[in-house]
Amino acid sequence: MAKLKQLLSKRIGWTLLLVFCIWIKTILAYYLDFSMGASDPLQHLLLILNPLASTLLLLSLPLYIKNPKLAYSLATVIYLLETLLLYSNILYYREFSDFISISTILSVGKVSKGLGSSAIAMAQPHDFLYALDFLILLILWLTKTIKLDTTYYSHLKAFMVTSLAVTGLSLNILLAEANRPQLLVRTFDRTYIVKYLGLNSFLAYDSFKTAQSNTLRSSAQGTNMDPVLDYVQQHYAKPNPNYYGVAKGKNVIIIHLESFQQFLIDSKVKDQEVTPFLNSLYHSDNTLSFANFFHEVGQGKTSDAETMMETSLFGLPEGSFFTSLGSNNTFQAAPAILNQQQGYTSAAFHGNTGSFWSRDTVYKNMGYNYFFDQKYYQQTADSNTYWGSKDKLLFAESAKYLEQLQQPFYTKFLTVTNHNPFELAENDTEGFDKPDTPNTMVNNYFATAHYLDDSVREFFDYLKSSGLYDNSIVILYGDHFGLNAGDEKDLAPLLNKDPNHWTNFDHTQLQRVPFMIHMPGLKGGIQKQYGGEIDALPTLLHLLGVNTKPYIFMGNDLLSKQHDQNVIFRNHNFVTPQYTVMTNNNNNSLTIYQNSTGHLIEHPSKKLEQKMRKVAKTKNNELNISDTVNKTNLLRFYTPPNFTPVDPKHYNYQNQFQQLLKIRDELGSQSTSLYSRNNNRSTTNLYKTNAPELQNDFTPIYEIPK
Repeated sequence: MAKLKQLLSKRIGWTLLLVFCIWIKTILAYYLDFSMGASDPLQHLLLILNPLASTLLLLSLPLYIKNPKLAYSLATVIYLLETLLLYSNILYYREFSDFISISTILSVGKVSKGLGSSAIAMAQPHDFLYALDFLILLILWLTKTIKLDTTYYSHLKAFMVTSLAVTGLSLNILLAEANRPQLLVRTFDRTYIVKYLGLNSFLAYDSFKTAQSNTLRSSAQGTNMDPVLDYVQQHYAKPNPNYYGVAKGKNVIIIHLESFQQFLIDSKVKDQEVTPFLNSLYHSDNTLSFANFFHEVGQGKTSDAETMMETSLFGLPEGSFFTSLGSNNTFQAAPAILNQQQGYTSAAFHGNTGSFWSRDTVYKNMGYNYFFDQKYYQQTADSNTYWGSKDKLLFAESAKYLEQLQQPFYTKFLTVTNHNPFELAENDTEGFDKPDTPNTMVNNYFATAHYLDDSVREFFDYLKSSGLYDNSIVILYGDHFGLNAGDEKDLAPLLNKDPNHWTNFDHTQLQRVPFMIHMPGLKGGIQKQYGGEIDALPTLLHLLGVNTKPYIFMGNDLLSKQHDQNVIFRNHNFVTPQYTVMTNNNNNSLTIYQNSTGHLIEHPSKKLEQKMRKVAKTKNNELNISDTVNKTNLLRFYTPPNFTPVDPKHYNYQNQFQQLLKIRDELGSQSTSLYSRNNNRSTTNLYKTNAPELQNDFTPIYEIPK
C-alpha cells in the first residue's frame, strides 16, 4: 500500500490511475451494454486489452507539459472527455444499436435530438458503475492519497510512455488482423472495429475515412456528371418488346441466395440432388434462367452484390461501398424508383444485426420503407448461425410481416445459412449425405446449400397457398462465390475435373452464380447470353414496365438485343462469350483462354489481342465511371425526370410491425395487404416448415393481433 500511495503521488501514477478507470468502465460497457459478438478466446482477449493502449496514448500527452497544474488539468479533461465519449456511446447504442461516428458528433443538433430528450429514459440502474470512479477519485484527492506532483517529469520518460502505448496499439492491430483479415480494408461493420480496436481507434479511423471522403467529394462539381451521362446514354440497351412490362404491377420478391454458385444447380452427391427445388425452378417454363451469369463483387462481397442489384453501380475497388460511403450517398435505387413510378412498398428481411454492412442507414438512403433485421426474429441458442437467423426461420417468421405489406411490394430476403463456414446442426441436414472429400468446408457447403434449397421450397409453398404466388415475380440470385480458391482443387473431382490441371480459367468459370426470374405465365427458358450482377436491375425494371433510360445505370437489360455481353470483374479480369481474359497490370499483358475448350491461347494473334485490349479498355472505363460516381457522390448533381431524391429522415426502422398495422387500419377497406385481402385473417397458419426449432410452438408465434 505504501508503494501504491507513493506511485499515486507521482504524475505517472495519476496518469495510470485514469487509464485504469477508463479501462474498467469500457470493459463493463462492452459486456453490459454493447453486443460485441465476441466468439472466441482471442476476441475476448482483444475486448479486454483494446481500451488500454489508445487511452494510455492520449493520457501520455500531458506528461510532456512542464507546468504540473496544467498537466494534471489536461489529463483530467482528457479523462472526462473519454468518459463522456463512452457514456454517450452507451446511450446512443441503446437507442440505435450503433456507435457514434465523427459525422454524428459534428452534427450537434442531430446528437442532441437522438439522445438529449430520451437520455433519462434510456438510463439503466447499473449506470452508476460508470460514475463510481468519480467518487473514488474525489476521496483519493480529499484524503491526499493523490497529491500534485511538482517535480519535473522528463520528456524522455514521457516519450517512453508514449512508445509503450504505440507498441500496444501495433500489437492490438496485429492480433486483430490475425483474427479478422482485412479488418480496416473491408470494414464489415462499426461493431467489428470497436470489438477489435476499441472506441478511440474506431473514432480515429472513422474520422480519417470521413476526411478522406469529404476531401474527394468537395472537389466534385456538377460538370463531372457530363462524361457519366454520355457513357450511360451510349451504353443504354433498348428493352425487348416481348418482355417489356409483362410483370407490371406484380409484387417483386428477391431471394438472395447466400454464397450460392451456379455449379450447384443440377449437381448430385451420392446420387442425391443437392438442390432439387432450385433445379425444378431453373428448368421451369415459367423461369428465365441465365446459364452464364457472373457475380462481380469485390471486397464488399454481399454488400457489393446488393449495391449492383439495387443501383446497377459497382462496389468499390477496396472495402465495402455500403460501410465507407453508402450512409451518406445519394441513390437512384430500386425501392425509391418503384415507389415513385408505380407506388410500391418496399421491405428487406434479414436475420443478422441491422448495422452489419451499415444496412440500417444505407437502406434508408435507398428508400426502403421497412427493414426487418435480427431484432424482429426469435433469438435462441439453436435458431442462429454465426451470421444470423437460419434460412427456414427467416422465411417462416417473415410471413407475418410480409402479409401486412401494402401491395404491390418490392421485397428482398437475405439468407445466411449457406455462408462460410457452412456449419449446421445434424438435425438441420438430416437425410442428406455429404460428400467425402478431405476438405470439410467443401463437404459442408453442399449440405448448407441443400438446406437453403429446402428453405426456398417451403417459402414457395407458402406463396402458393397464400395466393401471393399468382401476383408476384420472384428473382433468385447468388451473390458471390462460396468456396475460396484454396478449396477448389478439393472440389474439382466432384465437378469431374482433374485437380492437378486446375487453372485460372477453371477458377473464373466458377464465378458463375444463378440468376433466375420466375413468374407464372412468363415465357421462360434457359438463356445462354453472358451477363453479370450489374445487369440485374435494368432487366427487372424493364419487365415491370419502367423506362430505365433516365437513370445512371452501368448495366443493361439482359433480354435486350443490344445487351453488352462482356462481363468485367473487380480485379479487372473479364469474360466474353468466346474468351476468358486475365489482365496483368505489372507488365500490361493479357492471358487469354478459349471458352469452348478451356485451353490457354499461348500465342494469340495481334488482331485478337487488340480486340481484347479494346474490350478491357471499355470495361475498365465502366468501372472507373462507377467508382467516380460513388466516391464523389455525383448523383447529388443529377436528378432524373419524375424522380425525387430520397430523404433518409423520412424512414424509421423502429416499431415497424406496429407501423404496418396502423397503416392497414387507417386504410380500412382500401388496404391492399394480403391480410386485408384475406378478409382480415392471417395466412401464417398456411406456412409449413420442417425446421426443428419451430415444430412445437410454430403456430402461436405467428398469431396476429386483430
